[in-house]
Amino acid sequence: MNRALYLFVAVTAAVLFAASCTHPEDPLPRGKASPALDDAFASYLQAVADSSEQLHSIMVVQHGKVLEEHFFVPDTAHILNSVSKTFTATAVGFAIQEGLLSLSDRIVDLFPESLPSHVSDTLSRITIRHLLTMNSGHGKDPTYSVQRGEEDWVKGFMEWPLEYEPGSCYCYNSLGTYVLSAAVQKVTGQKVVDYLEPRLWHPLGIEKPYWQESPAGINTGGWGLFLHTEDLARMGLCLLDDGKFRGRQVIPADWVKEMSAAQVPSVSAGLNERQVEEIRTDPSNPYYAYFDPELSDWQQGYGYQMWRCRHGAFRADGANGQYILVLPQQDAVIVTTAHIQNMRQELNLIWDYLLPAL
Repeated sequence: MNRALYLFVAVTAAVLFAASCTHPEDPLPRGKASPALDDAFASYLQAVADSSEQLHSIMVVQHGKVLEEHFFVPDTAHILNSVSKTFTATAVGFAIQEGLLSLSDRIVDLFPESLPSHVSDTLSRITIRHLLTMNSGHGKDPTYSVQRGEEDWVKGFMEWPLEYEPGSCYCYNSLGTYVLSAAVQKVTGQKVVDYLEPRLWHPLGIEKPYWQESPAGINTGGWGLFLHTEDLARMGLCLLDDGKFRGRQVIPADWVKEMSAAQVPSVSAGLNERQVEEIRTDPSNPYYAYFDPELSDWQQGYGYQMWRCRHGAFRADGANGQYILVLPQQDAVIVTTAHIQNMRQELNLIWDYLLPAL
């Protein structure tokens, strides 16, 4: 089957499938929490208040039902920051399923119009998989610098100095996710937010959201998506059930498994893997204890635009406290929106108070 025909068939099937799925006005079922969970949730809310965290919302779902929820602000579509990355990775998975992309595709082949004047051998080896796993070879995230100085962000990404061999060093890189968004738009002819409409938004019962764009009219990919708290819970339930939602396969099961697996070692955003290795080998370093893998949810491994957590969990993670926490062992999902600087404390309160009650 040629590429054009394959795309036509895939889109037609997706539209027909979406037409039979849930709608935004169809809420998730609510259930009755156990007394233990009710007590734990009350204690958790008090701990949040005592910590002065600016939590905006939290929803706890177990066995497919919302058992606890609390909104500190009106329930409007919330900026997700880097939780957006998980949705971009989902779009990449659909494009791979439809034969439009592959993990081994090189960015220099996808964007010949954005190549720098000199294409190094290192740059020529960066693939879609390297972008998904934050292993492009950069030693520092170029996002903010490129945003300020480039109209063509893909070109800015490719011009940024490469310090390491692609695949050899983890470095959190939001602009790399933008390049993934651009790749999806390049091969599908649609912005990611539109491409996901029949494939994800409608099947999950999510009204098509707003997603910020670059000057080139490409969804920012690594940030800029706005969704409601229950929308995040729907995505979490789909990931929890290997890509199924209400019994229907929405995201390919193999892709969910790959997204949520520890594909590469990970370290906190703002550092790269080599820098943390130096700290870990120097007990005299004042930050030595800070990078104890047993205590950090940022050092459990990274999948495709998702983090592994302690307690056998995995998560979508966005700056200032946006989370989709998926807990397979508890058959549960916990989602939050917030404006919190100390995201470690935010997670630790969930582990300390809510996890035992689940």
